[in-house]
Amino acid sequence: MRATLFAYVATAFMSAGAALAAPQLVMVEQPGCAYCAAWNKAIAPIYPKTPEGQYAPLVRAQIKDGPPEGMTYARRVLFTPTFILIDDGQELDRIEGYPGEDFFWGLLGKMLEKHSGFTLSEGATGLSN
Repeated sequence: MRATLFAYVATAFMSAGAALAAPQLVMVEQPGCAYCAAWNKAIAPIYPKTPEGQYAPLVRAQIKDGPPEGMTYARRVLFTPTFILIDDGQELDRIEGYPGEDFFWGLLGKMLEKHSGFTLSEGATGLSN
């Protein structure tokens, strides 16, 4: 019984660790940022439903607070919004600014494809409508 319980707990911790190691997209924002508001209006409602959003879930961070716990940026964030692809706690790449919906999906897709196992053919962006 004790061995079974130990195996269950160990499996649960390993699964949690694997989930934490998955790619994440950090959106660095700040109050009053008009481009952040535009992204929030156009993209935020659909992002979690897209292949990109399911592959790299969104984590929000305030520019004044620095990186979320357990994450490291390669360099200081100067502009908002900045979208930082994080894997295993480390920055892989970033998009600085919000160039509009059409450009955002293309830039994000290329960034995910370049730095992870994501492929654009898996579900080419939130623009598929």
